[in-house]
Amino acid sequence: MTHLPRRDFLAGTTALLAAPALAQPTAPWTAVSDRARGLPQCHALAVHQQGAPVLQEVFRGPALGRAVPVKSVSKTLVASLLGVAIDRGEIPSVQATLGALAPGLIPADAEDDVAAITVEDLVTMRAGLERTSGGNYGAWVSSANWVADALSRPMVARPGGRMLYSTGSFHVLGAVLASVTGQSLLEQARSRLGAPLGIDIPAWTRDPQGRYLGGNEMALSLPAMVRFGEMVRQGGAIDGTRVLSADWLAASLEPRTRSPFSGLSYGYGWFLGDSGGQAYALARGYGGQVICIVPGLGLTIALTSNPTQPARSGGYFGQIMALIEEAILPAARAV
Repeated sequence: MTHLPRRDFLAGTTALLAAPALAQPTAPWTAVSDRARGLPQCHALAVHQQGAPVLQEVFRGPALGRAVPVKSVSKTLVASLLGVAIDRGEIPSVQATLGALAPGLIPADAEDDVAAITVEDLVTMRAGLERTSGGNYGAWVSSANWVADALSRPMVARPGGRMLYSTGSFHVLGAVLASVTGQSLLEQARSRLGAPLGIDIPAWTRDPQGRYLGGNEMALSLPAMVRFGEMVRQGGAIDGTRVLSADWLAASLEPRTRSPFSGLSYGYGWFLGDSGGQAYALARGYGGQVICIVPGLGLTIALTSNPTQPARSGGYFGQIMALIEEAILPAARAV
């Protein structure tokens, strides 16, 4: 897997085709299904190629149409809402600062550099603040004010520097979005993503101030995950409806930093990699919740898993990546 300094990630995508009923899987896709079924944490898998479903199966767990926790795939959705706000002029650019957009969110005990944190720093998790994820997560969500707690943490890196994976950065971003738009994150998710995509987005966790959690705990059905991925694969529009601008997606899929855990590059809410010359983008959530697009092969992949068990890069997530790289991509090339 390599990091991709590319702006033409979506080049060559085709128009979304009407999706016919799923036919009996061909031999390569049957092999993919068998391999996925053999992963005990994997609940369900759907693969669309050139807009048509080639594989859709529930192996265990909730029924196909039921919304399930997608964990940090939520971060990719919140990043998309940032794109909508920028497209609408509600935020002037990714260089807009916290101090300029929402100074009221900054606690009195925050370090001086906090006001200069940009929304780009937040959406790439390069705010420089001590992380709220990992071992710090429990204490953070037990605090009386999640935004203030995240912003009052010590600076451990310069803003815009290295990636510090932190749900707190996305929660602050969600609070900024709510402040500048006058709509809760739930209202934005439903009106700006759910309605144009024709998908349901249930209400999810809120903090003590009533703000919806940015970057975790959202829920989508497997078909809704596919629908979102197909929209991105098609350059931001689906069925003639534009959801995200092509400019935002080009910016989102450009590497900005690198994950210290997986080694994958990271854009605006998307992990980015390459396998055998095929660029791909991943939305990834705890436990093994994945939306993956591979524009060069016309692929959108959605996978759900047990949300209570970890999926580390050296463990189950590594198995998911092997499923994609060693089974799904070869099956797609064989068509």
